[in-house]
Amino acid sequence: MKAKTVLVSAAVGVGLGTLLLPGAALADTVVSPATTPVGGTVVLTATTCNPSTGDALFRVTGPDRDQNVRSTTAAAGGGLSAELFTAGFTLGTYTVAATCGDGSADGSTTFTVTPIGGAAAGGRDAADGTGALAAGGVLLGSAAGGALILVRRRRHMAAATR
Repeated sequence: MKAKTVLVSAAVGVGLGTLLLPGAALADTVVSPATTPVGGTVVLTATTCNPSTGDALFRVTGPDRDQNVRSTTAAAGGGLSAELFTAGFTLGTYTVAATCGDGSADGSTTFTVTPIGGAAAGGRDAADGTGALAAGGVLLGSAAGGALILVRRRRHMAAATR
């Protein structure tokens, strides 16, 4: 009976991970380009925000920023977008997190501000969806690993009581 409980718990964990993975993979905030010199412009896009539910709010945080950028502009590929001019930004990496008008999160990403004429720093490519997929894979793997540990522990405890 106890093994059945463990298996049911593991199945629920795997099922929950499977349900959450598509939502995590679809929620996506994109910054293009991922690297810009001081005084450059980046386009912030919340790809899954529906313009009919209201404005998208982009929160930009980094070495010298904690500001919100509101967007009502429909993006060409879907969602909402805004332009951000980086004049006055300190060199470094900034995080952009988007919230849709209906209150749902659209995810987050980063961009890097470099010196004018500086070498490009690492960043996230606009077509890169591996982060959300990796997070979902870790969630599924953790659920399966936890179930395996519980099953082995139950078997060990059952063998010890015999």
